[in-house]
Amino acid sequence: MSEASETIILVDAFAQIYRGFYAVRNLSNSRGEPTNAVFAMAKFLLKLQREYPSDRGAFAFDCGKPAFRLELAPDYKANRPPMPEALQQQLPLLHELIAAFGWNEFSMTGFEADDLLAAMAADFPDAPVRVVSGDKDLHQIVTERVRMLAPDPKGGLQERGPAEVFEKFGVGPTAMIDYLALIGDSSDNIPGLAGVGPKTAVEMLQQCGSVAAMTAHPEQIANPKWREKVTAGREILEKNLQLIRLKTATDAHPWKEVDALKRRAPDGAKLRELCTRLELRSVVKELDELAIVLPPDPSPSAPVQPDLFGL
Repeated sequence: MSEASETIILVDAFAQIYRGFYAVRNLSNSRGEPTNAVFAMAKFLLKLQREYPSDRGAFAFDCGKPAFRLELAPDYKANRPPMPEALQQQLPLLHELIAAFGWNEFSMTGFEADDLLAAMAADFPDAPVRVVSGDKDLHQIVTERVRMLAPDPKGGLQERGPAEVFEKFGVGPTAMIDYLALIGDSSDNIPGLAGVGPKTAVEMLQQCGSVAAMTAHPEQIANPKWREKVTAGREILEKNLQLIRLKTATDAHPWKEVDALKRRAPDGAKLRELCTRLELRSVVKELDELAIVLPPDPSPSAPVQPDLFGL
């Protein structure tokens, strides 16, 4: 069996949904129903079908804000606006589409999607894993086995292993928690140390080793400005480490049940019916050209499928 078919593809669901919703604007059918998020997701799923023909995979969904992070920081993600009404209307259709493509979905109360993705990756230590997300937090789980597929501005997916993480951030995956604790994460409403940006954070970690070492022995920090910042911001740093570290210890592991991650063959008839109903004509055309959407054969003898979508 090839490595491609053995690879587990894990998708940060809402990250991809929001990305598609804002990338494709003002798309609706003749009934005035918004369809932009569904259209973008259909294109994305077809791209995965063509380029990442794995036998196992899942979409991970957030299930509310996690209580353990809110206890640490009541204002955690308080800066996030509510989901747009046009996207809320499309959520049932998005679930319908994902299921029709044969993908599994997981969510768990008290866990964010990032936590679930990290837990799933850890639970299959013998399998190569590819995580589709651009979330900075998830870079902490990257290894040679667990690699990111981060969306790029041109619509492709950039694979990131440890070397690519270091090239992008200046620190490796094992230092990402410390790095983010220092600079904070505005998207999650997590403040970092005042006046510490990415460049300074990299320099601090290079010279001091870790945030734990800084807070335990600030007197050993040679730079007086850094020493002052760490001393004044010790509580912030310690809280940030807890907020940013992904929670992989779960009471249940439903994805480990027999065939829980096994991808089903896409239901071509259902997909055409759904896209016809929503008047996604270009997607219907591509589905018709494929006749029936099946996982591509990864063997060298299989015919090469055309790049139908240019994504």
